[in-house]
Amino acid sequence: MAKLNGLSLFANVGIAEAYMKELGVDIKLANEIDVDRARFYQDVYPETNMICGDITDDETRTHIVNEALAQGVDFIIATPPCQGMSEAGLRLQFDPRNQLISYAIDVIKRVKPKFIMLENVPQQLRTKIMFGDEVVLIPDYIKKELGNEYNFNKETLVMAKDYGVPQLRERNIFLLVRKDMGIVWEFPEKQPEITLEDAIGHLPSLDPLLREGMDETLRRFPAFRKKAEEAKKVSKWHYPPTHSWKQVEWMLHTPTGKSAIYNEVYYPQKADGVRVKAHHNHYRRLKWDMPCRTITQNNGVISSLACVHPGHPYKAENGETLYSDPRVLTIYELLIVMSLPLDWPIPDWAGESFVRKVFGEGIPSKLVRAIIEALVKQL
Repeated sequence: MAKLNGLSLFANVGIAEAYMKELGVDIKLANEIDVDRARFYQDVYPETNMICGDITDDETRTHIVNEALAQGVDFIIATPPCQGMSEAGLRLQFDPRNQLISYAIDVIKRVKPKFIMLENVPQQLRTKIMFGDEVVLIPDYIKKELGNEYNFNKETLVMAKDYGVPQLRERNIFLLVRKDMGIVWEFPEKQPEITLEDAIGHLPSLDPLLREGMDETLRRFPAFRKKAEEAKKVSKWHYPPTHSWKQVEWMLHTPTGKSAIYNEVYYPQKADGVRVKAHHNHYRRLKWDMPCRTITQNNGVISSLACVHPGHPYKAENGETLYSDPRVLTIYELLIVMSLPLDWPIPDWAGESFVRKVFGEGIPSKLVRAIIEALVKQL
């Protein structure tokens, strides 16, 4: 098996790296600015040298470069924050976060690795940054800086759903190979789609834990404890999310694949009964017959973008048709739709909202595995 020594920039908690070791890519070094993310990463990958610090700081960046050279790094994966470009963000012109790619390029030019993987949202292709006194598109900037020494892949847009990931998630990924390597690195052949039914349809149903307290939860959902016990047998991470009753009631009356904003009676409303104005993907249940929609940072909130369990129809005592699982996906279900190993060691100290946020910012692990496998097969 080929052996590559890697550096991960903007490493988050290492979701992208989950399968790299088995492919022969040894991430020797990683950089992350956030202390908690760096700690999480180090807990999962204790053998990696995690440099926690700001890559825009010259001293920190030089430290990264020196360590990379000392470790013989020949592969770099860089995943700068996408919030400045993401459809779920504000997309402000010249958002400072969009400039972070320039610091990754500086590291790359000084380390001169054989292979590079640059990942971001599709909007990166249309995003402009300042380059000296010029305003340039990010792709043009990257190619101007690295095009003399590296060959780029022809197609850069990729859907996670095409590579063993039960999630849509479109990304823009540049694959760079140093010209002296004589290797062509492109995306591999697509794989069959995995639906949400295939991925999580076998898991035990769960009722939500109501913010109004356990007494109210048991009054509304008498089988709550029994369901929770069955779910716990699968994984400690398959536990009931917490929601307010008013939102749960809206979702109980929302069919699979539909948004509660279209309900005739049980629709999202303010205290005075006025309808909440929302995007058609807010308060939306996912569909069983397709991959999960893109997981976002705010995936623990029912009102966020398409993050509610698909549910199953059932008859209430009054004969009314309701839908089970009026809740967001559990942490365990997120593990699956992010295509992480089911035994991936999430640290016990990491709080739920933190875990959900870092998952929403991660690159699906099997997408990365498929792309890197296409490279190492040639080495």
